[in-house]
Amino acid sequence: MDRRQDLIFGIHAVDEAVNAGERLRRLHVASDRARDPVIARIAKTAREAGIEVVHEGREYFARLPFKAHQGIVAEVPPFAYASLHTLIASAPRGTRKLIVVMDHVTDPHNLGAIVRTAEAVGADGVVIAERRAAGITASARKAAAGATAHLPIAQVANISDAIRTLKKAGIWVYGADAGATSSDMSDADFDRDLALVIGAEDGLSQLVARECDVLVRIPILGRVESLNASVAAAVLLYEAIRQRRN
Repeated sequence: MDRRQDLIFGIHAVDEAVNAGERLRRLHVASDRARDPVIARIAKTAREAGIEVVHEGREYFARLPFKAHQGIVAEVPPFAYASLHTLIASAPRGTRKLIVVMDHVTDPHNLGAIVRTAEAVGADGVVIAERRAAGITASARKAAAGATAHLPIAQVANISDAIRTLKKAGIWVYGADAGATSSDMSDADFDRDLALVIGAEDGLSQLVARECDVLVRIPILGRVESLNASVAAAVLLYEAIRQRRN
């Protein structure tokens, strides 16, 4: 297998990639699962799109660095990131922008889950860091369940610089922060052009927090001190949708 190629694995992720018309190079299907109705449908759609479908034995899948492949793996070129300026400009005119910025989230499963939620709420795109952060890898694509095929994702050298660019474009920047001085999310105005910044496991970095226009917190009523990054992102994104609908 060409090491320069990336992989998408798992039924939902591969199905979404095929349906979205991603430039798949080859589809590998486990011989003992080829008659599974869903896998057979995906393979048929891939063949009709001119994608080579190869039946593989257990040895092929045993060599993969992940186990949750569900008997189907697609070879794709490396993920095509959008530029930040393209992402900003891609938002439809006359609608309020909604962009998610990740402050060095390192867990690919968290990254994928946030991308999936961002796509589900109709966000305009996601911004991630080039270094010291998870990228759009096979694991992230699996966790995103196909959402990476539909949502522009920009990879930037510096998150603070990206935030300044967003603000120059007239976009308000809200940082998710559990600090006592942060505004309760129900008191914050999400009904505007908005970029929502989600921190890693340790929260927002000080540099990034200082660049935010507003810091918002999610009320915690139980004994846990904070929420997982992907859960926090989902809560805040749906608060934005709730306010905009009202």
